[in-house]
Parts: sequence; structure tokens; C-alpha cells
Amino acid sequence: MGLCESKEGQPRKTVDHGNVREGTVEKKPTPAMEIEHMELVAEWSSDLRANLNDEPLVVDARVGVFYSAVQISTGNVGVAFTPRDLNDTVCCPKTAAGAAPAGRLIGMKAWEIAEYALAPSALRRSLGIATLNALSAAAVDRYGFPTGTFREGLDALSAAQIVPQDRVVMVGSFIPFIKALRGRAASLHVVDKHPDALKADERALWVSPERAREALAQASVVIISGSALVEGGIDDLLSASKAARVRVMAGPTTPLWPRPFFRRGVSVLGGIRVLNPTDLLMIVGQGGSGYLFEKAAEKVCVIESSIDFLTAAKRASAVRPHAV
Repeated sequence: MGLCESKEGQPRKTVDHGNVREGTVEKKPTPAMEIEHMELVAEWSSDLRANLNDEPLVVDARVGVFYSAVQISTGNVGVAFTPRDLNDTVCCPKTAAGAAPAGRLIGMKAWEIAEYALAPSALRRSLGIATLNALSAAAVDRYGFPTGTFREGLDALSAAQIVPQDRVVMVGSFIPFIKALRGRAASLHVVDKHPDALKADERALWVSPERAREALAQASVVIISGSALVEGGIDDLLSASKAARVRVMAGPTTPLWPRPFFRRGVSVLGGIRVLNPTDLLMIVGQGGSGYLFEKAAEKVCVIESSIDFLTAAKRASAVRPHAV
């Protein structure tokens, strides 16, 4: 068992599990964690830091209209949702004052930018989450996945194995998911700050954020947008949905470093794996949305092994008696 310094200056314990170590950090939340309910993000950062001892630098950073992206010196790129629901709309708003130091990001230590994931400013959090995603990709490239089953080309909805009896609640409007699920589940509701995100014939599905806890408590399947890591409140969403049989996090912001998320009851992480960093950075920087990422990335899932249907099928086949 080794010791290393945590961000708060407290010793952080690390426990070896083969090549991958579990990181734990003192429960000493910062004001940002208290306000934004970001303890899961802190656990993700701590667990990742316990395994990846490199000190990569930021070599590129883009803040696009829909997504932000960060590339680190390992070559890995991470993306995160760019918050657009900002109150200040005048020139040089107060929001910008809390943003990352534009023009000075290149050459900074990646772990320093990763600390922005817990910042009070949503714009800083976006860059921090993107950096944690890049660091997660670097850790996976080096050590593999610490837990779970990795599936290429599988989207999160397929991995969730939704059945007609399920009561599905989405947090965030996943338009392709809505189209796929209507008529396939016993009920479908969409929690979103913006009812206009839904088409006119979908408005009946809308649930206001004020009623989110009530809706989540009754759900058997919950699908949460990875943007909740940037916007805040992920801990509350997971707490309210404990009764669900499957909880999914989906979208390009979703991390692929699974252990902290599986511990909190997330069963499926449906994100992206960047295949062409140069193209992805260009798409983000030119205001591209996630629909354009397929030109530079592929959909992937990390699934908690107990619900992975392919793993379960193999197990069943292995124990099925042979005909005589």
C-alpha cells in the first residue's frame, strides 16, 4: 500500500489490484462539490490519479459551441459538453471571467486542468471533464479497463437491454433514443430544462427538473446524459434512482474509466473512443455537434459484467448440459 498527496494535501491511499490500483480520498468536499454535488467526479479523478502517474501536458484545447476538447501529450483526446445555458449574454460577461485562462492552456499540466472539473465555473468544468476523459483514455491505453466489459460499436441503449415492462426515464433529450423507445417500453419520460428540446408530439413525455426526483424513483431504467458531469447534480440523480435495475450514462462526455461509476450503481457507460484526434479537434473547434463525431470517433460501451448480455450468454452456454 502506497501513499501519495491528494489535491487537498491529505494523504491518498492506493491499493494494488494487479496493474490497476484503487484510489480513495478523504471525504473533505470543496465548496464546489457541496454546491454542484460533484463527489462522483472527485472520486473519478482520485481513482484515475492513483493509476496514472504520468505528468502529461496539454497540447491543444478547443471550446466549441456544443463541445469542448482537450488533447494531452500522450496523444489522447477527451471531449465534454460545453454549457450554453449561461445567464450573461453581454460582451465580456462575468461568466467569461470564471472561464479557463484562454491563450495560456497549451503547455499546462493536464492534471492541473483536470482540477477544473470541480470548479464553480461551468465553462472551466467543461475543460476539466474533457481533460479527465483524455487522461482516462491514456490510462485505458496503458493498463486496459480496471473492471467491466468493453464493447466496440455498441450504443448505450442496446447495452441497457430494455424490455416492454420497463419504465424508462431519461435525463437529457436523447432524440435517437426517444425515437427508438417510443412504444417499446411501458412508459417513457424525459427530464430536461428545456421542453422545447422535444418535438410537439413528444411534449407529453417531458418532466420538469423540479419533478425529476419523483420520476427517477419510479423508473426501472434510467439514462443520464454525460453532460450532468459538467452541469452538476450527478450525485443527486444517482441517489434518486437507486431503485432502477439499470442506470446508464450516455453521450460523448461519458467517461470510459468505469470503476468509480460502477461503485455508484451505473451499469453502462456509453461514450466514444477517438480514432482521429486531428479531425475531432477540428470538428469541435468549428462548432460541430456530436452527430459529426462519427467521422473521427466510434461509439463504445463499458458494461458492468453482471448485466452484460453477451457475457451472460457465454456463461449460460458454458453450464448448459450437452445432449446425450
